[in-house]
Amino acid sequence: MAQEYVKRTTRYLPCEMREIRPGRFDPWARHPAATKILLDAAGRAMDSAAFTALVSKAGMEGRDLVFLLGGADGLPAEWKPRADLLLALSPLTLPHELARVLLAEQIYRAVTTLRGHPYPR
Repeated sequence: MAQEYVKRTTRYLPCEMREIRPGRFDPWARHPAATKILLDAAGRAMDSAAFTALVSKAGMEGRDLVFLLGGADGLPAEWKPRADLLLALSPLTLPHELARVLLAEQIYRAVTTLRGHPYPR
């Protein structure tokens, strides 16, 4: 399902989902100008309207968004203080596969909302 939402989003803008190995990938070196958003249960909760505003702001600033979602062991602790935003998808503990679907759907929802598409009604 996550890949389906990514595919739908690519109709409007470049979007990709990749698995990384934190020890072999540094998002700050790889994407220096992008806004880095780490998904974390202790992060900021936001509704779909606030998430859409986040996507809109990045678009107006011409900045890419990089969302980082950890697997079963989470993300490296040293990444948290460097993040532009810690975001909580839910107060529930979710398997990372389901969190991917939720994130991908919210990205698609935000993009279609900003484009005036009827999907998010």
